[in-house]
Amino acid sequence: MSDHSERRSPGQRLRALIVDDEAAIRRFLRSVLVAEAFDVEEASDIAGALKLAAGLRFDLAVLDLGLPDGNGADLIAPMRAAGAPAVIVLSALDDEPRKVAALDAGADDFVSKPFGVAEFMARVRAALRHRVQMQGGPPVYNDGRLSVDLARRIVTVAGVDPRLTPREYSLLHELILHEGKVLTHRHLLTRAWDGSDADVQALRVHIRHLRQKIEPRPDQPSHVLTEPGVGYRFVRTEE
Repeated sequence: MSDHSERRSPGQRLRALIVDDEAAIRRFLRSVLVAEAFDVEEASDIAGALKLAAGLRFDLAVLDLGLPDGNGADLIAPMRAAGAPAVIVLSALDDEPRKVAALDAGADDFVSKPFGVAEFMARVRAALRHRVQMQGGPPVYNDGRLSVDLARRIVTVAGVDPRLTPREYSLLHELILHEGKVLTHRHLLTRAWDGSDADVQALRVHIRHLRQKIEPRPDQPSHVLTEPGVGYRFVRTEE
C-alpha cells in the first residue's frame, strides 16, 4: 500500500483525502479544509482512493459510504494500513445501520448529510485529537473537576471518589480512552460486558448511573453524550 518512507517536516500542512462521487460535495469539503490549512486530494470512487493512498500519506480521510464501486467503509482498513489517519464517514441522515457498521469498522466519527461547516470541522478536530491520543496520549484525564487515572484505575470528582461499580468504570475507561470518538452500542457492550449477556437497555441504565456520579448536571450531560440510534461519545470540558 503506502510508501511509509515519506516524512513530514515540522509545521508541514496536514493532508486530507475526500472520497465522494458528488462533485459539489467534494468542492464544498475542499474549500472548507483548504481554509483550515489542509492540503487536499480527491477521489470519486474506491479505486481512485486506493490509488492515491498507495502513494501519499494522509492525516484525514473523509469517506462517503455510498460510492459507485462499493461501500466507502471498505476503505477504512486500507487507510489505516496506509498510516492510521483520522476517518470521518459521510452518510444519509437516516442511514443508521451503515453508520454503525462504519464506526465498528474503525471510523472515528460520522457526519450526516446535509451538514454545516461548524459541525464538520468540530468532528474533524475531535477525530484528529483522538488519533493523537491513540498514538501515545497521557494515561490521565483531568479537566479540573473530573480526574481519571487510567493506569491506576483511580477516579475522582471534585476530589471525591464517586464509587463507580466495576462496570461503570469499564464504560468510563473505554469512553475516555477514545475521547471524542463515537463508540457504538455494540462496541461498549463487547468491551464492558466481556461477552456476557447484555443489551442496549442494560447499557442505557449503566450510562445513566455513570452520569449521575460524574456529571455536574446528569439531566444535561456535558461529558457522556448520546448519539441517537448509534452510541455514545466522551467529550472534554474545562473549568
